[in-house]
Amino acid sequence: MTTQPVIRLDDVLLVSLHSDMGDEDAIRLQDDIADRVASVAPRGVLLDLSAVEIIDSFLARVVHDMAAVTATMDAVTVVVGIRPAVAITMAELGLDLGGLCTALTVDAGLRELRARDEVRDRERP
Repeated sequence: MTTQPVIRLDDVLLVSLHSDMGDEDAIRLQDDIADRVASVAPRGVLLDLSAVEIIDSFLARVVHDMAAVTATMDAVTVVVGIRPAVAITMAELGLDLGGLCTALTVDAGLRELRARDEVRDRERP
């Protein structure tokens, strides 16, 4: 059993996943993220997959579900750091993150969250 830290950066939660994460760890992390979003009310969650060397359909589904859960709690999730080999494997296996917001790096993910905030602020009456 491994524990993934959920780091708070101002009003964003940063979570780094890794390859040796088991199915139970992934489910526990999903619950931890939901609890943190409920208690902290961040504007966004960055899921950093840069340490993930291999992804299977279960982990891809859990990542997708994490984003769906946070979205229902008014927090945008940006998946960052997907390695080229992981992206290729996902495409070959037909694994889809279902229209999730992605960015190459954590910095790019933070910029995406800021841009979404600016759009949301302009749309408010």
